[in-house]
Amino acid sequence: QVQLVESGGGLVQAGGSLRLSCAASGRTFSSYGMGWFRQAAGKEREFVATIGRSDGTYYADSVKGRFTISRDNNRNTVSLQMNSLKPEDTATYYCAASRGGWSRARYDYDYWGQGTQVTVSS
Repeated sequence: QVQLVESGGGLVQAGGSLRLSCAASGRTFSSYGMGWFRQAAGKEREFVATIGRSDGTYYADSVKGRFTISRDNNRNTVSLQMNSLKPEDTATYYCAASRGGWSRARYDYDYWGQGTQVTVSS
């Protein structure tokens, strides 16, 4: 069982930056691929970024070059650095863990956090 708790969301102006963090419980964090997804009001939850058990990253085209995912297996955390934010990045951001390693597909993820709201004003 893995419990995930996101933090770091908030209100920021377009062009600004935010850093989201996800703290995971459990002793097997390093065995999971981790991902960030987001869901805007009235839309489907969509993939943002994923990282493998030790390294290897993959990003949605919409955030490539602006967002960076990283993990610290000693601290059981995964982070999402978001730069050059745009109003269309406004959404609830979710951290997720996958036993199968990194994935872009939300159905591959076994555990989810409660989400943290990011609002980007124009």
